[in-house]
Amino acid sequence: MNSTPSTRDDHRRHAIVIGSGFGGLAAAIRLGARGYRVTILEKLDAPGGRAYVHNIDGYTFDAGPTIITAPYLFEELWTLSGRRMSDDVTLRALDPFYEVRFDDGDVFRYTADMDAMRAQIARIEPRDVEGFMRFLQASKTIFATAFAELADQPFHELSTLIAAAPDLLRLGGHRSVYSEVSRYFKSEKLRLLFSFHPLLIGGNPFTTTAYYCLIAHLERAYGVHYAEGGMGALVRGLVGLVTHHGGQLRCNAEVKKILVEDGRARGVQLVDGTRLDADIVVSNADAAFTYKNLLGEHPRRRWTDAKLRRASYSMSLFVWYFGTRRRYESVYHHTMVLGPRYQDLLEDIFLRKHLADDFSLYLHRPSASDASLAPEGCDAFYVLAPVPHLQSGTDWRKHAEPYRKAIERRLEATMLPGLGEALTVSEVLTPLDFRDRLSSINGAAFALEPKLFQSAWFRPHNKSEEVDGLYLVGAGTHPGAGLPGVVSSARILDKIVPAP
Repeated sequence: MNSTPSTRDDHRRHAIVIGSGFGGLAAAIRLGARGYRVTILEKLDAPGGRAYVHNIDGYTFDAGPTIITAPYLFEELWTLSGRRMSDDVTLRALDPFYEVRFDDGDVFRYTADMDAMRAQIARIEPRDVEGFMRFLQASKTIFATAFAELADQPFHELSTLIAAAPDLLRLGGHRSVYSEVSRYFKSEKLRLLFSFHPLLIGGNPFTTTAYYCLIAHLERAYGVHYAEGGMGALVRGLVGLVTHHGGQLRCNAEVKKILVEDGRARGVQLVDGTRLDADIVVSNADAAFTYKNLLGEHPRRRWTDAKLRRASYSMSLFVWYFGTRRRYESVYHHTMVLGPRYQDLLEDIFLRKHLADDFSLYLHRPSASDASLAPEGCDAFYVLAPVPHLQSGTDWRKHAEPYRKAIERRLEATMLPGLGEALTVSEVLTPLDFRDRLSSINGAAFALEPKLFQSAWFRPHNKSEEVDGLYLVGAGTHPGAGLPGVVSSARILDKIVPAP
């Protein structure tokens, strides 16, 4: 997919955006709305980055993100373009947000219905109903500062961190998500339920800063949505906004390096040798990859190879996309299928970097809400397992199929009886794909791990510390991973990129 309007007579200042993930697309739209001529360069054969779409034998599989929790951030991009999002993309709210199946077979329906939430909590631990209400208030307080006020603020100057520090300390950022949740819940089952959210953005709940407790309020305030037709429909809508502003998207255009002259980014060189000049460069590539590979020939003061080696990276993912010749009507759109261990499994993944025999899974059945994503009478699924990144030394060429079979057996025993006989199509994504296809250091699925000292000012800055005229968006920079984070990273450009 390429969109290439003529640029022969377009004399606007030129911005190159490397990568067409949600951060890159949002950046291109914002720059285009401000008057830049924008060119997006995408390594793959279609846009989306981690939100790539696989179309296999009549099944549509979203490769990566599946949950939209802050639709107003996307609506804003349409508004900036003088258009209405609803004319291009249909978002539908889901309720329950998701279901959680514990290892003992107990199912918790995580819903917007507060009476239903309190009743389910009381069934597990009556004393925790009051704690739940206090937790939601704490989540709202954290959200008001850590996201609403700071997510779209540039943190490239230390003074920004110093000014924000009193509030950030007051919010308990030195605590982990699990520690914060444990202040409100006595039940270990409920502590698990309300602390697993960091896994959705690459963090270990036992080490991720408590700021990410804000996700509970974000979901409750704005809902959990899906895009009709899959996330690819949202990607296509955003590409349409890029071209609306006269920008262009070039797929199969892999960047080899960012060109630097006199300390300033002047364009890029593609792997085929083509040079493209630009007034500014915005990288939506993995931040560590940007510095280590795209700026590998340029002397770096802060993000040196040694510092990048010492950094902590998120876990990776094993994702199995599969279709069935039958429908599983009892399976919800989003289901967390939890395993027998919690903290020990997370230590295997993040600390020991050991591929365990057990797992906790996220099962996605979009055809529960949108039958167009699978042939008639069939279902489209993907199931995701957090796994160690490639520093584990796991040989995924050897382990991928046995691991997939183990997941199949687990699903067959819990959620999808007769799965083996019902399978029609099957594809997997491993940490090798994150490294080789998505250019992520160590095959990490979510860039740098969201620990306290790898957040805000301590994260790679949106305005590069190394090269003038270079800007970063996406999961590896401030404010972090997840759709609200990467789209907010593009918002920051309005404050730090000069007018064209």
